[in-house]
Amino acid sequence: MKEKIIIGLLCFMSAAANAAIPYRVEQVTMPTPVIGGNDDEAFASEHRFYVGGMYNFSMWQSYTDESNVHVDGKNTSSFDIVAGVRVYDTFRVEANYARTVAKFDDAKLDGNTIFINGIFDARIDSMYRLFRKQYLIPYVGAGVGLSLNKATNIKIDEKTSPVIAAMAGLSIELGEYFTIDAGYRYMYMFSPKFDGVKDLAPTAHQFRVGARLNF
Repeated sequence: MKEKIIIGLLCFMSAAANAAIPYRVEQVTMPTPVIGGNDDEAFASEHRFYVGGMYNFSMWQSYTDESNVHVDGKNTSSFDIVAGVRVYDTFRVEANYARTVAKFDDAKLDGNTIFINGIFDARIDSMYRLFRKQYLIPYVGAGVGLSLNKATNIKIDEKTSPVIAAMAGLSIELGEYFTIDAGYRYMYMFSPKFDGVKDLAPTAHQFRVGARLNF
């Protein structure tokens, strides 16, 4: 009899203790899985901006106008400064200041050229997550801009000319913060109106190498 009374008291005390403890219901939000493993800002969200520089070896094309006046294009060297923002891992917008030096026979054209480039990166790891890290990233792009020109040994009627460009290359990422860039750019400058050569529009094949800092 005493055992039953003791057991009854223990059960009553346990029920009372449980009743005194408040219950709280929490809603737990589970992370939404990315469909197909696709994360289009995995790298861009951590390194949205970059700056860098490029060396250009330019091969300027020869030209013959309708009056059979001919000028030979020469090879020149120049440098670019770039600053960009990654909209996505696979697309970035870049401002590009280029020191343009073009030579034709004894004539020389110096230009301060500004491009706005749109560049698509083939970043496979962000698109499909096949690899933990991708070091080699091919890219293609296009740019538009203006060139403020001055010349030696020739006269220019118009000092400012529109320019367009198409480019392709390969980025080599050495860690998260440093990227080596090697590529090609075709540059076309609308005629700066040289005196003596009708409608000469300087065009060049440019082979480029440089580096970028990501932050």
